[in-house]
Amino acid sequence: MQKTLYISDLDGTLLDSEQHVSEYSCKIINSLVERGMLFSYATARSVHTAKKAADGLSAKIPLIVYNGAFIINNQTLERIASNTFAEEESNKIYSSLVSGGIYPIVYSLIDGIEKFSYVTNTLSAGLSDFIDTRKGDFRNRPLNNESGILDGKKFYFTCIDAKEKLAPVYNSLKDKFNCFFQTDIYSGEYWLEIMPAAATKANAILQLKDIMKCDRVVSFGDALNDIPMAEISDEFYAVGNAADKIKEIATGIIGTNDNDGVAKWLLKNYR
Repeated sequence: MQKTLYISDLDGTLLDSEQHVSEYSCKIINSLVERGMLFSYATARSVHTAKKAADGLSAKIPLIVYNGAFIINNQTLERIASNTFAEEESNKIYSSLVSGGIYPIVYSLIDGIEKFSYVTNTLSAGLSDFIDTRKGDFRNRPLNNESGILDGKKFYFTCIDAKEKLAPVYNSLKDKFNCFFQTDIYSGEYWLEIMPAAATKANAILQLKDIMKCDRVVSFGDALNDIPMAEISDEFYAVGNAADKIKEIATGIIGTNDNDGVAKWLLKNYR
């Protein structure tokens, strides 16, 4: 019998519009996991915000976070696999952003601990709103100036700003790094996310597939950053609220994120 790895995106897919996994979805997925289903998720979120949003969900196998920058042991939070920038790469990215008047949040490992750093007096309105949602987060590392902004091993740059400022930088970096330029599904703000070339959901899923010794991958998603994941999956299902481009390449279209689309498909199709 073939061994299948089931992987879902979180935001817009497994999470509802309130950014939670519904009680119904938790109940169905947890029961299937108890029966032996190998289920996990791949998300742009950190493990900390992902686990908070997916509270109540049993995903006992490793998790893919930061769009594939890390594969994390769900029990111990140990990093099983890591993809970080080379020093010259992160220097180039930061220089490109600042020269365009864009000041990012820089995610890095400092002494092995995840931190996100930013210069407090340079934040755009969108970044300021984002930071407000992370109050009390142990990763929060505000700085008074740019000294120290590139400390540690960098693995993620987040920018929230005007479309006309972000677009030129995206175009200059997208062929060298794993970049996503899109509007946030919750706020409508324009986001530019920049990660190492190897930090993709697709790459991390293939790594996890090998770790779990699986033969097939079935995945679920909604947004443009799920396209590489779709391309390496044996089956890929788009939720009903997914972008049209995602629906065009999907094996099939299932219920929406607010209608427990992933859980209902799994309940019907998992053997």
